[in-house]
This record gives sequence, structure tokens and C-alpha cells, in this order.
Amino acid sequence: MRTPYAETTTLHAGEATIERAGQTPRTFSLSRAPELAGLQNSFGALLGGDHASLQAHYHLQADGTRQRWQLTMTPKDAALASKLKAIVLFGRGAELRCIQTQPAGNADAQRTLLAGAAQDAANATDAAALAALCEGASAR
Repeated sequence: MRTPYAETTTLHAGEATIERAGQTPRTFSLSRAPELAGLQNSFGALLGGDHASLQAHYHLQADGTRQRWQLTMTPKDAALASKLKAIVLFGRGAELRCIQTQPAGNADAQRTLLAGAAQDAANATDAAALAALCEGASAR
């Protein structure tokens, strides 16, 4: 799908449940989606301030300034890296605005807009505008 859509993904007890408006929720084991399991582990380490755990599982590359930053996490595990090229977090100050997952191969990046970027998405008119929001620009 190439147009933006609202989706809720819940990761709990080794399973992922994906919900979209007008569709029946889908539940599956995280073993089928190692990139989601990796994302769940990453968030646990990020929220817990566990830098050592992040470094154990990812190559970390921080770029930008406090006003506009990004953290690129590239998996060290070969099995995960075969499915997931990188997870890139974009933010402004203390605000995490976007999570971009880049699947391995030529698949398009998947972006999850958060906080102010999600609010600004109402003003975005196309995929390029949404990508710009993810990377820290404003739709206004």
C-alpha cells in the first residue's frame, strides 16, 4: 500500500496484533516478524536508558543537532539484518517524532509518525510530505 493509513500494532507476550479501521485484527507470533521483535526489544532498551543493550544488538549512529536529530540503529544479528536494514529514529529536542524501519532489500521504508509529526500529518498532501515530516520538517 502506498497511501498513508492509520494502524495500531500491539506487541505483547510474544505476539503482534495489527488493527486497521474496517478490517478484522490480525494476530501472529513475533517469531514470524523478527523486525517487530527487534523493535520491541529496542524500545525496552531505549525507554530504560539501557545503552549497553542497544550497543549489544545494534550499531548506533547519532547525527544532527538537539533541535533536529536522528539515531540510526543497524542490527548486528545476521538473521535480523536479513530482514531489517535499519531502524532510524527522528526527533526534535526531547520529542521523538518518527520511527522509520528500512526492510532489507529494495522494499520501501515504513514510517510511523508520532507526537507533533502525527498531528502535522493532517496538513500533508502526499508521501513526500509525510517523509519530510518524518525527517523533521514541518508540513505547515
